[in-house]
Amino acid sequence: MFGLYIHVPFCATRCGYCDFNTYTPGELGGAGHNVSGYLDALDRELDIAAQKVRTPAQTVFVGGGTPSLLGAAGLSRILTTVRNTFGLAPGAEVTTESNPESTSPDYFAGIREAGFNRVSLGMQSAAPHVLQVLERAHTPGRAFAAAREAQDAGFEHVNLDMIYATPTETDEDLAQTVEKVIETGVDHVSAYSLIVERGTRMYRKVSKRELPAPDEDVMARRYQLIANALEKVGYDWYEVSNWAKPGGECEHNRIYWRDGDWWGAGPGAHSHLGDERFYNVKHPARYSRMLAEGELPIGGTETLTPHDRHTERVMLGLRLKEGIPRDWVADTPALRSYLDRGLLSADDDRIWVTDSGRLLADGIVTDLLVAEEQ
Repeated sequence: MFGLYIHVPFCATRCGYCDFNTYTPGELGGAGHNVSGYLDALDRELDIAAQKVRTPAQTVFVGGGTPSLLGAAGLSRILTTVRNTFGLAPGAEVTTESNPESTSPDYFAGIREAGFNRVSLGMQSAAPHVLQVLERAHTPGRAFAAAREAQDAGFEHVNLDMIYATPTETDEDLAQTVEKVIETGVDHVSAYSLIVERGTRMYRKVSKRELPAPDEDVMARRYQLIANALEKVGYDWYEVSNWAKPGGECEHNRIYWRDGDWWGAGPGAHSHLGDERFYNVKHPARYSRMLAEGELPIGGTETLTPHDRHTERVMLGLRLKEGIPRDWVADTPALRSYLDRGLLSADDDRIWVTDSGRLLADGIVTDLLVAEEQ
């Protein structure tokens, strides 16, 4: 499969835990730094890229940043450019991320009419004090109202994106958040443990002990709470951090996890085509300037070795419930140990992590790959 990722680098404010390539209005200014300049540059990149790839997009994912800041008109323009350059394969999945605070019923109706058929809403938590620690701008109930507005606009596929194990969060806070998620009836839920990234405001607070660091035992307990609650009411995990009702799985993310190909457009976006990986320059001004000069805004490239490809396939594939082909992993004592302990299962064709092995998936993969090299 081939997918197209489009990065929107704008946010109204910067959340304290975020280290994504995003820019607030106060950090930008001048010609080429604004939304109009970004859209013009994006048009040029998609046009050049389509001449190189010549493959219709089976998935499109507009992420950020805050794509909803572009409004329905801006997102519609992006999708029109995609149609006029790469083209869309029949039945293509077309997703945009959205911040609940920058959405409305008219917004959802507009992007649905434009051709988007999936929306992902960043909600993080239903607890006000947790949102405050994360420095999220939206009110606790807005994400759930936005999910219902999207459904009313005709979106069958709506994702709510949670963060768990934030300092000050309790088990009860998380249980109430999951309960409210389930009440919306969305068909997809993503849940990620908080990672305190170096260079963020949260990192500085944790370093100064103004906030406690996330606790691994707490993370494990909260993950199990989420999994139990969702799976009890019909959500099935298909990747360690993602649950869906039947038919609600995100095909674009499956391209990443299955070692597929994608072109990443926009400032700082990463691409993967065969054995080549490359990324765009980060700053919107430089991105726009390079494209105005007729040059792809490539910031760096890497040619993946067979060993690199193997490592990534195993690391990503074993996070999927479907697992990986059995012959991708060598028959080592480490593998047999995980099978004996019930953390992995296998048949003649495939190998996969069990329910009890999900929490340990990344460590299991590391051990298997190290064992292969010994």
